[in-house]
Amino acid sequence: MLLTERLMAGERVFSAWSSVPDSLNAEGLAATPFDAVCLDMQHGAHHEDSVMRCLGPIIASGKPGLVRVPVDRFDMAARALDFGAQAVIAPMVNSVADARAFAQSMKYPPVGKRSWGPHLAMGRSGFSGPQSAWLDEANRKTLAFAMIETREALDAVDEILAVAGIDGVFVGPSDFSIALTDGKAVDPSLESMMEAIAHISARAQAVGKHAGIYVVDPKLVQRYSAMGYRLFALGNEQNYMERGAAALLADAGALTS
Repeated sequence: MLLTERLMAGERVFSAWSSVPDSLNAEGLAATPFDAVCLDMQHGAHHEDSVMRCLGPIIASGKPGLVRVPVDRFDMAARALDFGAQAVIAPMVNSVADARAFAQSMKYPPVGKRSWGPHLAMGRSGFSGPQSAWLDEANRKTLAFAMIETREALDAVDEILAVAGIDGVFVGPSDFSIALTDGKAVDPSLESMMEAIAHISARAQAVGKHAGIYVVDPKLVQRYSAMGYRLFALGNEQNYMERGAAALLADAGALTS
């Protein structure tokens, strides 16, 4: 099932988060119980070539591939879709102008101005119909998530959500905590910002759009879920290795207090 279909059905989708630009690593992540894999170009080491190569094994596994592009790299958003990504997350979307530029790159006319050339995505998905059929469905099947992680974005969240072609919002809680404390703290679990996080999801739900969030503490998933969030990105490769190694060593009796 497509990512958009799962989210529209109200399912919770848990995505792995990849910073390592290696296709074997992406293949390994896609083989885990995660529902999807997101390739991070903003703070991770992924680049244009690694996104092209890593989406292949993710798509082959039958799972959605997502890409977080660098700040203001809306050209890369369109490239990620051409490589087969089902969703793109754009960081630091702080205004309606940012949201419009992002949406324009993500959607074909009449919604946006995306240029035609999804041949690699077609092949990877097994599509064999006429190009017109792909065009008819492409805007619905690809999702544009605008990141809300600053005071400016919070103030403009309704206007950002109202932009045609923006399918949802995605909260970056670490940057959000820095913004809301005026640079005094970085705390993705900051209690004083939970009301704002709930507000963002409520505004998305009010207009029938999606809400996603990066989760540092998995114990917060249930709380975020109650707020209406349905797309959750958990951890990263370093976190997975640390936890996995600790669990193996504990099972082996190799860890002492």
